[in-house]
Amino acid sequence: MELADAIFNRMSVRYYEERSVEEEKLKELIEAAIRAPTASGLENWLFVVYKDENLGKRIHEIIYEAHAEYYRAHGLSEEKIEKLKTRVFENGMYRAPVYIGVFIDKETRFLKGEEYKEVEFLWSVESAAMAIENLMLKAVELGLGTCYIGVTSLEKYQKELREMAELGENWYLVGLVPVGYPAEKIAPRPRRKSLEQVLKII
Repeated sequence: MELADAIFNRMSVRYYEERSVEEEKLKELIEAAIRAPTASGLENWLFVVYKDENLGKRIHEIIYEAHAEYYRAHGLSEEKIEKLKTRVFENGMYRAPVYIGVFIDKETRFLKGEEYKEVEFLWSVESAAMAIENLMLKAVELGLGTCYIGVTSLEKYQKELREMAELGENWYLVGLVPVGYPAEKIAPRPRRKSLEQVLKII
């Protein structure tokens, strides 16, 4: 598969087949992820693969709860949030055989001054985000689907995901990625903004 094929065929997959993902493919995803650039060469990331069925059930609940909080903050009514639950989440949206939590260690730093703490945190988040993209592109090549979920980074939800993995508070969840074989047709949608709208050459 050409890189361009992986880039242009990647899409957010929200429904998955029930079959499990082979361990060898999971390792290939992480091997691709850790080839991403990493600020200051810190490699202060950790990829937690949640495969346990009971943990998976709870993670699916967490994803709904985090989305509900997100939509409440956006002003969506409780009635619409309930419809979201019954019509979408209970029908399997984001229910995957595997979830990968991508964490960074906030205490692993290169520059020791307090004035650099915030920017180093941002660099680590950026490094993890690039690793997530590598992982997602590799998934396309392997016939797998993925979806980036950011709402689980809200503190109460990422706290529970940390505790599931027995991680301390120094670990920050950059994103949660459901992984599985797509149960929906892969049909990438065009971007809302054209190239001309987002490109400035000076």
